[in-house]
Amino acid sequence: MKVLIAMVAAGTMMLSAPPEQPSGETFIDKDKTKGIVLVHSKVIVSGNGARGGKSDGYVLKRPCWYEPGADASDMLKTQESLRAYWFRFTKNPTEEKFQAFLKQFQDKIGKEGRWWGPAYDASDPKGQACFSALDPFVFVPPGTTPPSGITLQELAEIARAALTVPEPTVKLNPDAKSYVNLPTWVWLDGIGETRRSVTAAIPGIMSVTVTATLEDVKIDPGTTKDRAEVHEEGCGAAGKPYVKGGTFACGVRYLRSSIDQPREQYTLTVTTVWPVTVEGNVVPFQFAPVQLDTTRDVPVGEIQSNVTPPAG
Repeated sequence: MKVLIAMVAAGTMMLSAPPEQPSGETFIDKDKTKGIVLVHSKVIVSGNGARGGKSDGYVLKRPCWYEPGADASDMLKTQESLRAYWFRFTKNPTEEKFQAFLKQFQDKIGKEGRWWGPAYDASDPKGQACFSALDPFVFVPPGTTPPSGITLQELAEIARAALTVPEPTVKLNPDAKSYVNLPTWVWLDGIGETRRSVTAAIPGIMSVTVTATLEDVKIDPGTTKDRAEVHEEGCGAAGKPYVKGGTFACGVRYLRSSIDQPREQYTLTVTTVWPVTVEGNVVPFQFAPVQLDTTRDVPVGEIQSNVTPPAG
């Protein structure tokens, strides 16, 4: 079902063409932690990083903006085609009023430029109010961007907000329970692709791609340094799976039992670190890395040794 978008500006009802998708494009991670919901937007988001992972909650600096739309001729045709809607939604409509309404579009025929219209991110609570404060249409000469018009940097922010990374499973050895002074190996399972990209584009106008690449893991043993010794020198991008007889270089050596801890266990956290770059350096802007935490409970006991007195 198509939905009519009606906007009122300076006492005049302005109509825009019904969108093909009433609610715009939605890109939210599987746990709905954050994401982006594009409404009245022509931005197309694509790439392996836009689906199937988890967001770190990146928030756009501005939740609404203008986007380039139709040229003068196409805009006039659109408004003329919405005649029935105009008469339905305008107070005391007359043919004279309708022709006066069309004049603002007729006056732009033959002039270079295009009409820009507002869009917003509905995942931001301030998005709709921001959108409502913008004019429904702005005619913009070629090669210029209106105040609040979308820029390449803001398009990169949209791609960044849509970016997700895999939420892996933390694997340990020993698995069910560790012991004091026993090396606990740590690695990640189900990490999938270690390079995640998202492209945000307004077709034929502008496009930008952001890429996150898994580079490092950080280990938090869930306790203080006097109770746990962390080894990260051999972790690499996804930890180091246990190998019998191998060198312990990624994990934790717990120095104290967890018997006195809440639930009698430590909560170990592994953070995957994904530096983010803008492809081609088209935007002189740096994004902070995506950092995603995954936790795992680790009960730690003490090895009991039995001493047998000498015979005699």
